[in-house]
Amino acid sequence: MDVGAWLRKLGLEQYEAAFRENNVDDTIVPSLTTEDLKELGVGSVGHRRKLLDAIAALRAETHGPTPLSDAAPPREEAAKDTAERRQVTVMFSDLVGSTALSTRLDPEDLREVISAYQRCVADTVRRFGGFVAKYMGDGVLVYFGYPQAHEDDAERAVRAGLELIAAVSALKAASPLQTRIGIATGLVVVGDLIGTGSAQEQAVVGETPNLAARLQGIAEPRPAFSKFESYQAALSSL
Repeated sequence: MDVGAWLRKLGLEQYEAAFRENNVDDTIVPSLTTEDLKELGVGSVGHRRKLLDAIAALRAETHGPTPLSDAAPPREEAAKDTAERRQVTVMFSDLVGSTALSTRLDPEDLREVISAYQRCVADTVRRFGGFVAKYMGDGVLVYFGYPQAHEDDAERAVRAGLELIAAVSALKAASPLQTRIGIATGLVVVGDLIGTGSAQEQAVVGETPNLAARLQGIAEPRPAFSKFESYQAALSSL
């Protein structure tokens, strides 16, 4: 799909440069969220709604049509039809010390810090083929292996995590920032989109996301190592 042609067809060609500058190609468009569109400079609610509707249509083309009649099957049955068993690597990334920051910073300043952190996470993991499934305040949930699978998804997640630790620590803020990361790989059942609008998320069920969350929760920031040492230590454990 030509993203520029797609935007022109929607009458939104003014955003073509922003999509191109942010490396948003046909593989990224189906996973764009409301927050992503805001970051791309789509300030108009009407334009965001038009883009989200078009993105939903692209997802429907990929996953098959969704029945719209009154006789449509219950949501539970539809979810059962579209769910699949997949090997997925789940990453949880959490901003360290956000509670302390909230007591020291003005709410607007805190919002800027968290927004910069979320953009940093999204930009970093996408370079490694990760999919941002959900923003949770100062945390981000990321999937490697869904919706697009790679043979080395676990390695991609580790490399993304190492890059992310360095990238977050390099962010300019009133005080140094750090992130905690938990990564786990295993079999999960992946369902269809749940929720609507900005609350939409991809449902992944299994022990893997729970394990990643627990690992992230007990992780403690360590002194910085060189990138070479970090890669060697992390990849040797795969």
